[in-house]
Amino acid sequence: MLIVETGAALRAALRAPAGGIGFVPTMGFLHEGHMSLMRQARRECGVVVASIFVNPKQFGPREDLARYPRDFARDRAMCEAVGVDVLFAPSVAEMYPPGFATEVSVAPELTGVLCGALRPGHFAGVATVVAKLLNLVNPERAYFGQKDFQQWRVLSRMARDLAFPTEIVRGAIVREADGLAMSSRNTYLSAEDRVAALRLSRSLGLLLRRVADHPLAEALAQARAYLEAEPRLSLQYLSAVDAEHLGPATAAGPGTVALVAAQLGSTRLIDNVILDPHGPDAALCALPL
Repeated sequence: MLIVETGAALRAALRAPAGGIGFVPTMGFLHEGHMSLMRQARRECGVVVASIFVNPKQFGPREDLARYPRDFARDRAMCEAVGVDVLFAPSVAEMYPPGFATEVSVAPELTGVLCGALRPGHFAGVATVVAKLLNLVNPERAYFGQKDFQQWRVLSRMARDLAFPTEIVRGAIVREADGLAMSSRNTYLSAEDRVAALRLSRSLGLLLRRVADHPLAEALAQARAYLEAEPRLSLQYLSAVDAEHLGPATAAGPGTVALVAAQLGSTRLIDNVILDPHGPDAALCALPL
């Protein structure tokens, strides 16, 4: 596996790729969710590129940039083990050199709701860094996890609107055995908060069961009540939206996604489910309450 730290070295390494490039951008401290995306890229593409870059532009002033978990040696070994060909690990100065003055923003109907309403500027930071990475790597496919559903939707729109020749692929959420969605931030959780965090995935399982024979609004109210009964958890939102436009949904189905965000102490967690009881997330229905 080749490790490069500059855009010039990355472009030189990818000058004549065979079989198309699959790209997995990450902020490091990798887990099985990232690995599943890299394995998918390995199956579908001739060359696999991963990046590790903790992007300061997507963190707010009171967020966890300074303490975001980092372990490059571990990440490098994990990338090599799944067959990554090129690992791009740039510095902040490489990505944002002196005088950097450009921002990529997507319309507020996609970025001003859900997480975007609570994290002003977050999605502009995400879109800016991903646009630059896509320009540097020029992949046929770029892989993002469904856990960050809004991010995937925003980046899909950006790539379409700006005519990037890249398919923005959505990979399935990977969960712990007890249902908790894998996240680098799970490492922040105390033992007590780790138990409370299970309410996110279990509330989505409850919602998925209820929408089979209840109106969506009633099912959402029951799932919110379940979340709000946990005193350690501060619910930020539980919303059902149209999966394409992120506007409020009135009925469940394959085109509707329910998203949840909650604060546990200093840790913010998110999760989501496609509201189709027979769809790819149906296993959530079996989670206990």
